Amino acid sequence: MRQKILVTPRSLTEAPHPAVEALIEYGFEIVQARPGKLPDENELLRLVPDVVGWLAGVEPVSPGVIAAAAKLRVVSRNGTGLDNLPLGALKSRGIAVRTADGANARSVAELAIAMIFSALRHLPYTDQGLKAGTWPRRRGIEFFGRTVGVIGTGAVGGTVARLASAMGAHVLAFDPACPELGIDPRRFRWASHEEIFREADILTLHCPPNRNGKPLIDTEVLQIVKPGLILINTARASLVDECALTTALNEKRLQTYCVDVFDPEPPAHPGLASRPDVIASSHIGGYTEESVNRATEMAVFNLLESLGIRHSAQSA
Repeated sequence: MRQKILVTPRSLTEAPHPAVEALIEYGFEIVQARPGKLPDENELLRLVPDVVGWLAGVEPVSPGVIAAAAKLRVVSRNGTGLDNLPLGALKSRGIAVRTADGANARSVAELAIAMIFSALRHLPYTDQGLKAGTWPRRRGIEFFGRTVGVIGTGAVGGTVARLASAMGAHVLAFDPACPELGIDPRRFRWASHEEIFREADILTLHCPPNRNGKPLIDTEVLQIVKPGLILINTARASLVDECALTTALNEKRLQTYCVDVFDPEPPAHPGLASRPDVIASSHIGGYTEESVNRATEMAVFNLLESLGIRHSAQSA
């Protein structure tokens, strides 16, 4: 009898991927969640019995789901975030947890940059007005010379910082590790959270959620930011207090909130995504041809390696 591998990322269940299909050649049976849908707990409880490996996405996973996966040996993420997984339960069972580090960094970073320019030049407002038969004109501002605050300079945030500085912005960054980013110091410096909140014209978040569950961007922070701040969140919904954001948008302390992540997904309606001063996308940060290929190949490589199978097709 073939051992089973569970595949749940939406990008991999909506259409076949060669790297996933190759698992069949290694003698595995592929078990999939509903095509293109984020599986809930009931679906996961139905799917996990008998699987030895799990190619996982961003779906929330409870300790109960792990308890039901009696044969599970490895969870291989097609991304880097682990806050959706019960790491304590996985560790107690000796289940390996692997991540596709850096695979989607460029695509998420490019989306953050695209959102910044969309906000600076009011592109959704102009596009929607033209489609409605009007001739909307709202004065924008240039990116060159703006101060961009970057919270978290790992693979994604570091790429955003390099792109922003290369296009003429001044970058203020915070990261506990202070990695070497190779940016001209005339356009870059490390700063505290408070310095960044007070000085940034544009603030982009690329960090994990706080361990205590407290939002990074709350009422207190939004009281000290520059009026007209553009805030970008392609990381995690829990980094922001939505009620505080709504108040700040209503009071024009925030010009625009650009967001790619929600809780739940899809978001409740009406909500922040329905506002004209919010630019929203449907968790597409890592959803490019190149990113999906890199992340999938890396995740499959990691999964097979953890199951003791040699596999040479890891993406560069």
